[in-house]
Amino acid sequence: MRLDDLRPPRGAKRRARRKGIGIAAGQGKTAGRGMKGQKARGQVRPGFEGARTPLYRRLKKLRGQNKGAMPIGHLRKRYAWVNVGQLQRFDPGTVVTPALLREQRVIRKVRDGLRVLGNGDLDRALTVKAQHVSASARAKIEAAGGTVEILR
Repeated sequence: MRLDDLRPPRGAKRRARRKGIGIAAGQGKTAGRGMKGQKARGQVRPGFEGARTPLYRRLKKLRGQNKGAMPIGHLRKRYAWVNVGQLQRFDPGTVVTPALLREQRVIRKVRDGLRVLGNGDLDRALTVKAQHVSASARAKIEAAGGTVEILR
């Protein structure tokens, strides 16, 4: 099978209604828009409510890209992340930093910092320096005899 062999199933495609083409078509003259008025004449943008303040302006600012909203978009911090199991490659006693992980190509970009997550196992004592360490990752690192330092 190739891309040019793909076809929609039989009966899935229907011709578009040709509006405004004669009275007998059932969609002639006003073409289903009724008689007069704003909606019969031109485009009305979605959410337009006439003179009333529209709904999206009546609601509180819960979302969006501003400081009063949740941190999304350019305001959100984006961390590079690494699992505890990926730290198994380092020798015991190594000080694991974001720069070392970048140099060893464990992560591509440091971005806003490093986040260590708890997936995998660790059996060697390492000193891990990161901006954020999950509770399960901290427990596994300390159980192996290592230490955790939080960078700011």
